[in-house]
Amino acid sequence: MIALTITIHVFVCLALIVIVLLQAGKGADMGAAFGGSSQTIFGSSGAGGFMEKLTAAIAVIFMLTSLTLSFFSAQRPSSSVMEETPIRMEERAPVTPSSPEGE
Repeated sequence: MIALTITIHVFVCLALIVIVLLQAGKGADMGAAFGGSSQTIFGSSGAGGFMEKLTAAIAVIFMLTSLTLSFFSAQRPSSSVMEETPIRMEERAPVTPSSPEGE
C-alpha cells in the first residue's frame, strides 16, 4: 500500500509541476492588447478555466497523498541512531611512546 501511494505521489508531483509550468502568467494577456492574438483549442477565452480546475484537482490529490504518507510514517516504529546501543571497542593496553634507540 505504501509503495502504491509513493508511486501515485511521484506521478502527481510531476504532473503538478508540468501543469503549473504550462499555465500562462497573469501578464500574458498584455501581448494580445498590442495586436497579438492567440487561438487555442480551448476557445477564445483560452485554457484558463480548464487549467485552473485541473491544477486544483491535482493539488488536492497531492495533499491527500502527502497526508496518507505522513500517516503511514507515523504508524511505522521509528528507529534512531541515538537509540541504538553503542558498540564497545575492545580495550587495549595504553600505548607508550617508544624510546629512541641509542639512549
